[in-house]
Amino acid sequence: MQLLQDLINVHAPSGSEYSMKEFLLDYIKKESKNWKVKPEIIADDFHDSIILIFGEPRTAIFAHMDSIGFTARYENQLVPIGSPHVENGIELSGTDSMGPIECKLKVEDDHRLFHDFPRAIDRGTTLVFKPHLKVSKSYIEGTYLDNRLGMYNALKVAESIEDGAIVFSCFEEHGGGSIPMLIQFLYNEYRIRQALISDITWVTDGVPHGEGVVISLRDKNIPRKVFIDKVLQLANESGIPFQMEVEGGGSSDGREVHHSPYPVDWCFIGAPESNVHSPRERVHLDDVQAMIEMYKYLVSRL
Repeated sequence: MQLLQDLINVHAPSGSEYSMKEFLLDYIKKESKNWKVKPEIIADDFHDSIILIFGEPRTAIFAHMDSIGFTARYENQLVPIGSPHVENGIELSGTDSMGPIECKLKVEDDHRLFHDFPRAIDRGTTLVFKPHLKVSKSYIEGTYLDNRLGMYNALKVAESIEDGAIVFSCFEEHGGGSIPMLIQFLYNEYRIRQALISDITWVTDGVPHGEGVVISLRDKNIPRKVFIDKVLQLANESGIPFQMEVEGGGSSDGREVHHSPYPVDWCFIGAPESNVHSPRERVHLDDVQAMIEMYKYLVSRL
């Protein structure tokens, strides 16, 4: 899983996706000659987001590039980016004008966050969980499987897709913001009316590890049932293991598709993980494989 390790190693918290954009463009330009269809790459007009167009697209796959993290403030203080899990001793990494940074997180009794680096860190410097990935017989565990696995899935699907769009978006972990311009372009230029959200969901009392990719019937937002039923019919026909999720909270890039002024249906489909937003996110390998297979099946038939 070298590609996944490479994605995890890229420093790209919300607002700093430019490094991931550079990595992806380099990877796509090198690898796309081996793909079934070489895509049109659109990457100059959408800040750090990337759109890949294959053939005559009907459905777009969205995978956000950003991660949670922290911003250096003053007096060794840190401000969270998104909603990271915090506890004393978590290892952080980053770089400022004076060089590489490796330090540990300190959580005060009043919930204020600090770092223990022996010098002041430049204000505005972003820190992330120190990257690592552990692969066992059944599980992968590490940092930022949300959403490096969603990106990994999209890149594996890209190898064989004939008609479709793949979108690498920004800001998902910290309030969103890139989807409105992306969905406007996709609808106006290609009349795309369907979106699959390639992201990672949670292990819950109704969604365990190892029983397949999760098709979300709803989260904080409720997608259109006609489209969800269409996805479920195809998923049942596929024979690929899947689970169904019903939640009342949480959201994704699907939220912004949902609230856009364009008639685009959406469905969140992703592997479930435990230890969410921590340095020890954990996903079953069978669920990752089911996610890739399901996306390949759906995008060719929707």
